[in-house]
Amino acid sequence: MDRFENMNAFVRVVEAGSISAAADRMDVAKSMVSRRLKELEQHLGVELFHRTTRQMNLTDSGRAFYQQSVRILADILEAEHATSQFHGALRGSLKIALPLSFGLMHLGPAISEFMQAHPEITFDLDFNDRQVDILTEGFDLAIRIASLSDSSLIARRLAPIQAIMCASPAYLEHMGEPQSPEELISHRCLVYNLISNFENWNLYDIQGQLIKTKIMPYLKASNGEFLRDAAVDGLGIILMPTFIVHREIESGALKPLLTEYKPSSLAAYAIYPQTRHLSQRVRAFVEFLIKRFEGSPYWDLCLKNLNNASENSIK
Repeated sequence: MDRFENMNAFVRVVEAGSISAAADRMDVAKSMVSRRLKELEQHLGVELFHRTTRQMNLTDSGRAFYQQSVRILADILEAEHATSQFHGALRGSLKIALPLSFGLMHLGPAISEFMQAHPEITFDLDFNDRQVDILTEGFDLAIRIASLSDSSLIARRLAPIQAIMCASPAYLEHMGEPQSPEELISHRCLVYNLISNFENWNLYDIQGQLIKTKIMPYLKASNGEFLRDAAVDGLGIILMPTFIVHREIESGALKPLLTEYKPSSLAAYAIYPQTRHLSQRVRAFVEFLIKRFEGSPYWDLCLKNLNNASENSIK
């Protein structure tokens, strides 16, 4: 019996949710995974799963063994990667979930630069704004733009994300410019619908008091760039991250609105599972992103130019 192979198969089944899914990810026969689980349970003398016709749930013993197995396998991988790193370049694969617009605009160039520096690292990228389940779907890490709540995952902050409300001059000329958050209810609002409670825009006044502003969505979409272009075409008002709209604001295609009210603060984070050791590949990539965004002249210029454009719109 290969104890470590059986342990790895067990961990894969837990994280994939079924023997079939684990076998697909491991590119082996389902019968092979089943055999490894049976050997492991016989060796340990305990049942690791409660099995039904539809699902497999961990027993208390299985849950405890899973936590220990993750640590042990991480130790082995860390030792191998550290030795590999000592004798040569980083190698292996990274499976990463990325938000669509931010990923294409700012992470794509960063990944290209990282790959040039580490040509033996391969990437499997999922550009999608949905919130993935990192463990279940087998991602090494995810990049998320959020105001994070407590989680069993580890989050490393990459960059601040400012949001701003804006509309085209043509729309404002036709519909008038809102002078207070309460007036937004009578305006056409273009809404990003992949966030919870998207029918309320949370704004903070100069005293820091939260104002939950009810809006009536005129257009809902799951992509920020589409909504930006719709706003430029005069269809309505958007509340959007500055990395999507800063060029249109600088050019005058969009005008900032209600700038004395600040939307909720957000940031871009690298998210990964909480294990005792982090692979050399993930650690190197995350540190690379942190350094790239930290004090990045381009990123700072985006925010500076946007702030200048917002101030000019008030005058």
